Amino acid sequence: MTRENIFITGASSGLGAEMARQFAAMGRTLVLAARRTDRLAALRQELLTANPGATVLVKALDVTDHDAVFRVFAEARSELGSLDRVVVNAGLGKGQPLGTGYFHANKQTAETNFVAALAQCEAAMTAFREQGAGHLVVVSSMSAMRGMPRNLSTYAASKAGVAALAEGIRADTLRTPIKVTTLFPGYIRSEMNERVRKTPLLVDTATGVRAMVRAIEREVATACVPAWPWALVGFAMRHLPLRVVARLS
Repeated sequence: MTRENIFITGASSGLGAEMARQFAAMGRTLVLAARRTDRLAALRQELLTANPGATVLVKALDVTDHDAVFRVFAEARSELGSLDRVVVNAGLGKGQPLGTGYFHANKQTAETNFVAALAQCEAAMTAFREQGAGHLVVVSSMSAMRGMPRNLSTYAASKAGVAALAEGIRADTLRTPIKVTTLFPGYIRSEMNERVRKTPLLVDTATGVRAMVRAIEREVATACVPAWPWALVGFAMRHLPLRVVARLS
């Protein structure tokens, strides 16, 4: 089944923008949502130039404004007639060790990565249940495999939460035309980690997102992306003693 109309949140940069490029090259109709509308407009023009005749809608959206999430999803569905695939990609990576006076930063990450993702999943599932079909894609993280120390503690917890949420939705829609995919990206270059210079196993944005798009198109239940070496790393993270995982993170 070809999922023609694809809605991507967090699409103004990084993984979201590159997914838009790759899906546009496949001839899909796109709805791109983010807060930074200037970047969305520039991306839209880039996609139309590279893919004449493409349909690309852009929507201003702060995913922490939950009422806006439901409104924008409904608008997009009304304009296109259906939402065939929704990619819950918008996220935040900042955080500090708990107990060091940075609750506001950790709270913002938790609210963006989990509560806002919940709103997006709710809006997507509302459309899918009414349509009787659809494909929900949730972007988690390899850090969701275990509890992480230091600056990653809240981020990892929020990504583990959204992975569990996606699995619950998948359990609720088994044997229906509604499919759910959870992606666990490894180290893929993006705006979130652009200042990091020396990271082992880091791949460029296009390569990493190509692996994400392949998994999305196959509509697998879960995927570590890129598969090599992250499927093996994920197995090790789940089974190694916590002290080892903490030292390696």
